[in-house]
Amino acid sequence: MELFNSLPVVKNGILLLGNSITERGPWWELLPGETVLNRGIGGDNTFGVLARLEGVAKAEPRKLFLLIGINDLSRGLPIPVILNNYRRILTYLRQNTPRTKIYVQSVLPLNEAVTQPAYLKNKKDSILTLNKGIQQIAAEFGLTYLNLHPLFADKNGDLKKELTADGIHLRPPAYVIWVDYLRKNKYL
Repeated sequence: MELFNSLPVVKNGILLLGNSITERGPWWELLPGETVLNRGIGGDNTFGVLARLEGVAKAEPRKLFLLIGINDLSRGLPIPVILNNYRRILTYLRQNTPRTKIYVQSVLPLNEAVTQPAYLKNKKDSILTLNKGIQQIAAEFGLTYLNLHPLFADKNGDLKKELTADGIHLRPPAYVIWVDYLRKNKYL
């Protein structure tokens, strides 16, 4: 967060807000010619996003893509708390960046056969429940919900093995799939 606060304010770009899944994305290479602000922080959760919304609002992004929640689940936060934080995040953004087109993205699947940490085990149902809640909140706010989950899930609902090395983070080809989806559906 300190780094983001020390950077010059760049306005009217595409801002990606989230955790390590966002942070690790090669967005500049995948979106050439665009002003891209990567505001992903490894390990971040909805409370962390709430704490840094002022800096996000200062950028007055043209488009904002939000993906957050898996670290909340891994820390055992109840889904109602996570969803309440989503409402707080979206309320703040609506009030402070009213011209920003906000895209609310689903939490991605995990591959529990590959992932090692015990705190990431048995989250499949929680992810699906959280995503339903996120989708409902996006609808309440009149925002576009992007269901990325099926892009990355295998027939069992797990993160495809070929798209991950550790069961949670994405390999570079997954980001290409993600951006292709955004382009194909004219979200970019």
